[in-house]
Amino acid sequence: MAKRISIIGSGFAGLSASCFLASKGFEVHVFESLDQPGGRAGLWEANGFKFDMGPSWYWMPDIFERFFQQFHRKASDFYTLVRLNPSYRIFWADGFTDIPADNQALTTMFEQWEPGSSKALQRYLAEAARKYELGMKKFAFKPGLSWTEFVDRDVWRALGKMDLLQSIHRHIARHFHHPRIRQIMAFPVLFLGALPEHTPALYSLMNYADMALGTWYPMGGIYRVVEAMYILARELGVSFHFQCPVQQILVQGQKATGVLTAAGEYPADAVLATADYHHVEQELLPDKFRQYSETYWQRRQLSPSCLLYYIGLNRRLTGLQHHNLFFDTDFATHAHDIYTHPRWPEQPLFYLCAPSLTDPSVAPPGGENLFVLIPVAAGLEGDEAARRETYLQQVMHRISQRLGTDVFNAISYCKTFGPEDFVHRYHAYRGNAYGLANTLRQTAVLKPRMRSSRVENLFFAGQLTAPGPGMPPAIISGEIAAKLITKYLQELL
Repeated sequence: MAKRISIIGSGFAGLSASCFLASKGFEVHVFESLDQPGGRAGLWEANGFKFDMGPSWYWMPDIFERFFQQFHRKASDFYTLVRLNPSYRIFWADGFTDIPADNQALTTMFEQWEPGSSKALQRYLAEAARKYELGMKKFAFKPGLSWTEFVDRDVWRALGKMDLLQSIHRHIARHFHHPRIRQIMAFPVLFLGALPEHTPALYSLMNYADMALGTWYPMGGIYRVVEAMYILARELGVSFHFQCPVQQILVQGQKATGVLTAAGEYPADAVLATADYHHVEQELLPDKFRQYSETYWQRRQLSPSCLLYYIGLNRRLTGLQHHNLFFDTDFATHAHDIYTHPRWPEQPLFYLCAPSLTDPSVAPPGGENLFVLIPVAAGLEGDEAARRETYLQQVMHRISQRLGTDVFNAISYCKTFGPEDFVHRYHAYRGNAYGLANTLRQTAVLKPRMRSSRVENLFFAGQLTAPGPGMPPAIISGEIAAKLITKYLQELL
């Protein structure tokens, strides 16, 4: 009889793990509290609009392709990718800049701002490419259960080239002097949840992902990727239980025996939790089986939370790109409001995605689909309707000023989503949006463990574990967890 595995959560990590485990012949059951797969990468449909609720940047296409190839499939079997050019637009206080996808155009633009910077950019990206290759080969696929994983001559040789002890802020400053170039190079680090001053220079590999591997879009939206992984999982025999939240992980002795839901008990030979780590340990396990205290979690540095707006317009817009970064206010002030002295920002930077410019299918004829994200500190109190409305009006005013047209009065649909929704919908600890910040003290073995030290057949995956936040890391995390579980179950035979 096949060994049975229960997976809590159907985000990218859960979907990834389910496919790998099912392909090994295990009986896999995925339990999801929502009515659809995807977790934070859900789909919201209203009034003819289709909104990706979470991730909107498709970077590192090689990681997605690698996933499908392991099941003898291709991403193109499920969805069509287009490379965005320009990759994105940045609005400054006095204008805007389009970031070209073409390397020659990019170097020409840098050179116009700062003579000599084109050669500096090539050196920087060549080094970032080496970090990306080494990071993917030597570090990304390690579970981080012990430092002995890194006791390898090749790993130690690579470690010296990974720039772990220097901040990316300092690393960028060594190569470039123009403030706009520095801000462009630091931008991808914002996805990692910490200031550039506190993020290892290792993550210049994100610049390689941005500027060399490119910014892509799956036609139909990011949710097409979720659907592809879900279809693949079903083909491999995975069983999904939607609107079926796990109420408790059942433990006897030092072993998980299954999960408890409102529909009853489901026995299991191993349990994989890909839902919020804090929620799983603090709410689904008895005290004696928790690895981490509440004090431990309070001391972690979390990534930011965010205010999200899913906006449908009754007319089309000009003057935007698919991805738009509004850096038209002071970066340092907003960063201070997130990381140094957490509070609601007065003049926030924000991100605007207009996918209907690339893909008309996500909006009704004549309409425009807008996704707005304002980063805010995790754990803030006062996430209320009036505050969300105030920020909406401010953001719409700034967009209208830039485009020279009234955007606010063109809104035909608007749904807001904030820190409180992250807590209630995803059980996100303190309403965080991206898990733990990727600081040196929260890297590799210093992340929450992927295998419980107190319940021998309980495993974890997702953005709070190795290798970190984002769609590609979550897919990798699911694969790592699947390998750990497969090894464990095979040793029992």
